[in-house]
Amino acid sequence: MKRIVALLAVLALGLSLAQVRVGIAFDAGGKFDRSFNQSAWEGAQKAAKDFGVKLFDFEPADPSQVGQGIRTFAEEGFDLVIGVGFANEPAITATAKEFPKVNFAVIDAVPGEGKLPNAVGLVFREHEGSFLVGYIAGKMSRTGVVGFIGGMDIPLIHKFEAGFRAGAEYAFKEDKIQGKVLVGYVGNTPAAWNDPAKAKEIAASQVRQGADIIYAAAGGSGLGLIDYVKQAKCLKEGGAIRFVRKADPYAKVPKYADYTKTCGTDGTKATPLFFIGVDANQNYLGDTDNNPNTLNHGLTSMMKRVDVATYEVIKSVVQKAFKGGVREFGLANNGVGYALDEYNKALIPAAVVSKLEVLKQQIIKGQLKVPEKR
Repeated sequence: MKRIVALLAVLALGLSLAQVRVGIAFDAGGKFDRSFNQSAWEGAQKAAKDFGVKLFDFEPADPSQVGQGIRTFAEEGFDLVIGVGFANEPAITATAKEFPKVNFAVIDAVPGEGKLPNAVGLVFREHEGSFLVGYIAGKMSRTGVVGFIGGMDIPLIHKFEAGFRAGAEYAFKEDKIQGKVLVGYVGNTPAAWNDPAKAKEIAASQVRQGADIIYAAAGGSGLGLIDYVKQAKCLKEGGAIRFVRKADPYAKVPKYADYTKTCGTDGTKATPLFFIGVDANQNYLGDTDNNPNTLNHGLTSMMKRVDVATYEVIKSVVQKAFKGGVREFGLANNGVGYALDEYNKALIPAAVVSKLEVLKQQIIKGQLKVPEKR
């Protein structure tokens, strides 16, 4: 209740009536989760800068508060109210029906079954981007074992899992490797998006089973994977751990001092551990010494351009071109993809990058079908 009162107090401040006002209600992870929610916030901030809109936001203190703030924005007559995450869909749908003159958008869900003229669902073809990072994992794994960590065990996250598995298996088959994809989920409730300790446990278990590259689609929980990888640093051959690829693809990548101290210099006996980021470009989170030229533990990131979707829906309101229904973002319109930057350019060979572009075009043209369900 105090948060709503505080929100109303902010709204009471003098505002230019001509200025477009946008209210954005976040999911349980919060706007600085360095992933899904933060990407939406960054897109909104860019729109505010480019178009001069006024931004307001609501962050739930816990999962039970998701959806709150939306009605407050509508009652104040905002031009656009955005719910970040499918958990905001019920509140968006109900409020959109009650306030037909206010525009609404939901990221990762479709309000009112796509039939409301003042509400739009912004959805993604996550399986397409996940296929590409799965292919990278399958090509670069020394052990032939890769892992996937999902947040909440729901159909939306199954799309990430299915695409990743398909991409990894495509690469394994291409290289005639009997590979394996390990899968674990943090939980079955909204709390699964913000439990890095549990994700860290799953990561440790998967590494013990031989996974040297792990992809997490788990919101704030994914930070637990990143912490684990940076702490463990490498996987050493021995016992049940066997390298199916003997050549060290990272031999020419300069190693930071702590890595060498922990893992040695012989790439035939130890291989770096890597995470694959999600939603935003999380490559930089794998940097341990503030030097992008040394070994980075972020192999790549599956870019789900929530920032672009948020920016575009705000732009449509500013330009008075808003339409209800559904807008889909995939490889064809750069709504998903993989990250390649100064932090990981030395980790992924040019031949793999070239093949990724071929696969991307095959997916866009419908020549390569990527499964959406596990």
